[in-house]
Amino acid sequence: MANKVLFINGSPNKSGNTVALAKTLLRGTEYETLNLTDYKVYSYGQSFADDQFGEVLARMKAAQAIVIGSPVYWHNICGSVRDLLDRFYGPVEQGELSGRKLFFLFQGAAPEKWMLEAGEYTMKRFAALYGMNYAGMATDQKQAQELAKNIL
Repeated sequence: MANKVLFINGSPNKSGNTVALAKTLLRGTEYETLNLTDYKVYSYGQSFADDQFGEVLARMKAAQAIVIGSPVYWHNICGSVRDLLDRFYGPVEQGELSGRKLFFLFQGAAPEKWMLEAGEYTMKRFAALYGMNYAGMATDQKQAQELAKNIL
């Protein structure tokens, strides 16, 4: 496993608030960004020749720490991140990402507490199922600065 950090941006905005949180979390750390909107990761159950889930998964497997960022859309994790998580069912075995840290960035204009709790619950379960160590969630700059202390 390489000693690197992968930021998976679920937002279609490549310079928005989700990216700003990632920059705070990862300040001083070398990392690569994967913008999910640049990849064709189809919904669970679909099968198309140009699907790129395997490429995204390979980059996740090569990382030591994974940061997944999502805006709050319709009271929940955005669709591109949800599709990515759903696609793990079947092709990825339980524990397959063991030893990696997983950080979650989740922000929106005015999310309610239950929305944030639901998003974090999903990410904690995802991390546990695939063997990752859940390192926490940041919803604002201050929380991102605190999480940054544990990035590697």
